[in-house]
Amino acid sequence: MTTSDMPAARGADHVIVRADEADIEVLSQVVADAFFPLAPCRWLIPDGAARRDILPAYFRMYVEHAMAGGQVCTTPDRSAAALWIPVGTEPEGPPGGYSERLAAITGPWLDRFVALDAEFDRHHPAGTAHHHLAILAVRPDRQGQGIGTALLDARHAVLDEQAVPAYLEASDSGTRRIYLRHGYTDHGTPIQLPEGPLMYPMWREPAPGLRPSADDADPIPPARM
Repeated sequence: MTTSDMPAARGADHVIVRADEADIEVLSQVVADAFFPLAPCRWLIPDGAARRDILPAYFRMYVEHAMAGGQVCTTPDRSAAALWIPVGTEPEGPPGGYSERLAAITGPWLDRFVALDAEFDRHHPAGTAHHHLAILAVRPDRQGQGIGTALLDARHAVLDEQAVPAYLEASDSGTRRIYLRHGYTDHGTPIQLPEGPLMYPMWREPAPGLRPSADDADPIPPARM
């Protein structure tokens, strides 16, 4: 899921760094706060108080998974997070113990989370290796300042050099329109949550460019040297 608060045009430049394990808790809360009002999250947990309690632990699973198998990009003040996960020609299953943790975290709303996962799995592309932007979130008080665009631009530059496509699920039609302007296109039919909102699977082909040499480094530095 991704938020829709990025401006259409690039704003002021922002420093982007790679997060590490020390950032898991704060970034999980950043994602939870950013996603709290989104229609898919309101559908997952209609009760606002329960949603505020549950989302940090739920998104912690995402942050941990991306940290272990991909890359989490953030800002020096930890006000945003972009979770990128490399996917092979066939998407892998969830990490070990995921089902048990999901049930313990979500309680009476488990069936809705299972339905969301099933729809995500059904729409996720297979047959082409790519990077999955599982989450892009900006803390509510920092939204609209170009941070989301900076996070996208930083990672897209790497994927373009490596000729790697990207995939994401946009949370709503506004988010979809923004990603269209960032080179994404619709990928199949929208995701229809049962008696709930639509989400939009999207695909981005890499921009033409040269593959980097083996000595080229990822330009996104680690958060702590």
